[in-house]
Amino acid sequence: MQVEDRSFWFRHRNDCIVASMRRFPPPAGVFLDIGGGNGYVTARLLAEGHQAVLLEPGPVGARNARLARGIPTVICATFEHAGILPASLAASGMFDVIEHIERDAAFLDRVADALQPGGRVYATVPSYAWLWSRADISAGHFRRHTRATLDKLFSARFDILYATYFFTALVFPIWLLRSLPYRLGLGRRDGLMSSEDEHGSGGSWAASLLEKILRPEVRAIAAGRTLPFGASCLVVAQKKSV
Repeated sequence: MQVEDRSFWFRHRNDCIVASMRRFPPPAGVFLDIGGGNGYVTARLLAEGHQAVLLEPGPVGARNARLARGIPTVICATFEHAGILPASLAASGMFDVIEHIERDAAFLDRVADALQPGGRVYATVPSYAWLWSRADISAGHFRRHTRATLDKLFSARFDILYATYFFTALVFPIWLLRSLPYRLGLGRRDGLMSSEDEHGSGGSWAASLLEKILRPEVRAIAAGRTLPFGASCLVVAQKKSV
């Protein structure tokens, strides 16, 4: 929780998520934040007036969300074992979750079944296979995405309403300090960029500068404009009508 609370990365991601939801609002009803961890995003969604419910399989994250963040409704279970009824959700969020799921297409199919007609999905994922590094392996990622791979992944059950890259300023630092050392086989470390460096949780001048550089991304997303590249992708999709 400390990393999230002090991190420009998590703040900026939240701002981008909220900007996309204001531009493409979810239908009224339950918004299920799938794999929401400590509840950092869920808390913001509640503050925005959404009927957000947190689903988190990890007991530590679920406990932190309920007791430390005060999230009213927390379900400690996987999506498959949570007992979500068909067509019961207005919307769902998967924020840096899909990359952790090996059979992601089958998972999205189950999410679609749980959504009401016209229900929406909001998701973020890390981008570009060429940015792969030991950090992805350590985090339990199966893949990184592009807008094209996301379109293919969602196309069976969803219509893409909006998709963009973001975290443009992080692409080169991640490649130089993490991906390149990994590809060159330079030791077992992630390279020169730690998780705290990437997430800006150390209070450094570089993190403050990056936060200022990234602010225009929020305005672009709020206006429905797309960004041509970035270290993450954001997608808004709507369940296809039968």
